[in-house]
Amino acid sequence: MCSSITTARALAPAASKCINRPAQERLSCERELWRKGLRFVAGVDEAGRGPLAGPVVAAAVVLPCAWAEAGLDPRLHALNDSKQLTEAQREEYYALLTAHPDIRFAIASVAVEVIDRINILQATHRAMNQALAQLQPPPEYALVDGRPVKSLALPHAALVKGDARSYSIAGASVLAKVTRDRLMREWDRRYPGYGFAEHKGYGTPQHLAAIQILGPCPIHRRSFAPFRSGEMELPLTLPPETPPGD
Repeated sequence: MCSSITTARALAPAASKCINRPAQERLSCERELWRKGLRFVAGVDEAGRGPLAGPVVAAAVVLPCAWAEAGLDPRLHALNDSKQLTEAQREEYYALLTAHPDIRFAIASVAVEVIDRINILQATHRAMNQALAQLQPPPEYALVDGRPVKSLALPHAALVKGDARSYSIAGASVLAKVTRDRLMREWDRRYPGYGFAEHKGYGTPQHLAAIQILGPCPIHRRSFAPFRSGEMELPLTLPPETPPGD
């Protein structure tokens, strides 16, 4: 049974102690926070900061605090940073995480128009906050991959390479990556010729060559190079479309 909670901010040092733990101890941060009294600890990660096209997606995952004593569901032992998994493995973990009766999760995305208006860093942080805000019960603390997020609505600890050091963050990494990849495959059907299904919007030689031929489409980030540099034609070659799923 999970212990009663205490002030999350007062327990921030507990999270900082686990930042340098070995990678194989990927439940140590959560377990330490749970044993200090925090019941709802969310791992948060994003996908899509670097691409030239498409939304940025963030996900948040809350593992059950009962696992402090019971241990991780054995089906999740190989869960890792989404970049270290194959597409088939990511899809398998996505299905497991989203169907698990004891795991809470939320996913949010910020569209390219907003990215261009407020910049990719602020858009990423907005997506993280939106994902966290969807969770019920509300999380009390967050574990974030990478650097601290000043605008995050929760007290949190930032873990360098956190998606390989925390199962909660790894789960969020998988949910964000799979969600975004699915969206980019939808966009590939709407805007053929760019190869979105293959490169997911990243600036590969194939993608850059397609932009040179076709010009940018509505989901290209106009605030990103090479578009803002004037090296490529800016007028849209395709009419705007509603986002997939709308």
